[in-house]
This record gives sequence, structure tokens and C-alpha cells, in this order.
Amino acid sequence: QVQLVESGGGLVQAGGSLRLSCAASGLTFSSYTMGWFRQAPGKEREFVAAVRWTGGGMYYADSVKGRFTVSRDNRKNMVYLQMDSLRPEDTAVYYCAAATTWGSRDRSSYVYWGQGTQVTVSS
Repeated sequence: QVQLVESGGGLVQAGGSLRLSCAASGLTFSSYTMGWFRQAPGKEREFVAAVRWTGGGMYYADSVKGRFTVSRDNRKNMVYLQMDSLRPEDTAVYYCAAATTWGSRDRSSYVYWGQGTQVTVSS
């Protein structure tokens, strides 16, 4: 049974930082692209960042480029999202997800999902 469990969310002031973690189990972790998505109240779930199975390639949504950094540790089956210079518009539930393909920002390409962790950025 595949499980993705996010942690690290919370309340932070604008300009602050948070580091999200996602622990994966039940899958061959190093074979999957790992991505982060987010969903704000009343909005569609949107792509944030993804990291290639080797950890050697990453891509980001334009809205977070230069502020967020995605990484992974295949020895620990973990993926991370370091979020710096947070803004109130970053407030959302953040989801970890796994895909067998590389390069897609479409949530339909991701086959496994976590339950999400809330990030709230106050102004």
C-alpha cells in the first residue's frame, strides 16, 4: 500500500520560511518523479514543483521560482520543499504526489497523493 505523508506545515509571517517534508512508503521511490501541488480555498489544485527520480532535475511554477526549492533523498524515501520569502498568496494546503513520468505539471499525471499539510502565511 502506497503512502505519502506530508509534514512541516504551519503558520508563518510573510517573508518567513517553512520546510515541508513528505515520507513515502510502499513504492519504489527512486523510480518516481515527486511533485508538490497546492490548493487554496475556492481554487483549483495547482502545480508547485517537481524533482526527477535521480534528483538531478527540478522545475517550478513561475509563481514560486527563486523562492522555493524542491529536493529528495532516495536513501530515506523523502522529498522536501523549502519555502522562503513566503507571501500571503502562498497560503494553501500543500500536497506531495508521485508520477511515473517526467515533465508534466498536470495533476492527472500523478498517480499517488498524500493527504496534504496546511500552510498559512500571515501579512
